[in-house]
Amino acid sequence: MSEWRLNRRELMAMGAAAGGGLLVPGLLAADEPVMRRKIPASGEPLPIVGLGTSGVFDVEPTAENLATRREIVELMVEHGASVIDTSPMYGRAEDVVGRVVEDLGVRDRLFFATKVWTRGREEGLAQMEESFRLLRTEKIDLMQVHNLVDTRTQLRSIRELREAGRIRYSGITHYRVSEHDDLADVIEAERPDFVQLNYSIVTRAAEDTLLPLAADRGVAVIVNRAFEDGDLFRAVRGRDVPEWAVEAGIQSWGQFFLKYVLAHPAVTCVIPGTSKPRHMRDNLGAATGALPDAALRRRMVSFIESL
Repeated sequence: MSEWRLNRRELMAMGAAAGGGLLVPGLLAADEPVMRRKIPASGEPLPIVGLGTSGVFDVEPTAENLATRREIVELMVEHGASVIDTSPMYGRAEDVVGRVVEDLGVRDRLFFATKVWTRGREEGLAQMEESFRLLRTEKIDLMQVHNLVDTRTQLRSIRELREAGRIRYSGITHYRVSEHDDLADVIEAERPDFVQLNYSIVTRAAEDTLLPLAADRGVAVIVNRAFEDGDLFRAVRGRDVPEWAVEAGIQSWGQFFLKYVLAHPAVTCVIPGTSKPRHMRDNLGAATGALPDAALRRRMVSFIESL
């Protein structure tokens, strides 16, 4: 795939300019891999669509629930996707992820991202050890400070575990625009490998400062809430995807919303959550084909704002 290489001025200009979904069966060919972007800290290529587990993997580990989630992970592996994002905050999600991945035997083909969500050094280390146990893994790819709770203390511990070879990357997260300034401050002071933030076609505040800053500082970006917790699908309920979007390779509302986010060059990966394999397949379809250019992104925003 072609690499996006924009400087801060170009990213800022792009940001200034940007100012239940219908699914089409068979959007993703059986042998079609998803696109990848490089993690700035290492150059490692990361698939641009992953899986969030908040809510959707917090389930009783019954045979039926595990079978459905195995199918989701199998789809990811089949098409080269790898990022599974979870947290101790998400109830049983870490345990369910661990059970499913162990059963499939695909740990080496996945990128585990989880979080530490507590105060104090000893409490943080204990919580991270529990994540290793629940995920049934000896190494966690990305450990993130969840919602900036005791950030500096937890980042120090994460870096110690990274030096010990147990964690590969460090990160910070939040899901609210009101915390973007704090995320920016931590990026400047601590230089984590990743930042996870909220960004969507209707919540574009990250385009103003945070995404350009991440690009400047070499910080990978994981996007949460790209569907606005389902509100975007409710806004377009009963409507067809515009013909001009279909002609551009956007085959569903899910892809409409994801491709908008993925077209920003500072975004490394987006992690929509789902408990339905057909939705996972559709989400993966957003990581194939062309991504919208600046003019198409403006048209997409105008269309959504007109509803």
